[in-house]
Amino acid sequence: MSLDPNQLPSQQEERRPARRRERARLTAAVILGALVVAFAVVNLSNVKVDWIVGSAHSPLILVIVVSVLIGVGIDRLAVRRARTRSKSPDA
Repeated sequence: MSLDPNQLPSQQEERRPARRRERARLTAAVILGALVVAFAVVNLSNVKVDWIVGSAHSPLILVIVVSVLIGVGIDRLAVRRARTRSKSPDA
């Protein structure tokens, strides 16, 4: 690791933790991505999904992903509604 002679020592010290933080984030992202891929590969079997009217077969990972996305959407709507209520003068 070479030091830049044009930078002050304090500037050089500030860059080291930032690099370490970036490397830690990248490592965490790679590990998380590997876990997601492994989870998807393990859950490829077809499952029966019962609807109010009828039923269908689909891969388990698809059912999980759709369920997570619906949950995230409901959460975002609830958070947005709570924020607008807290900002309104009637509250």
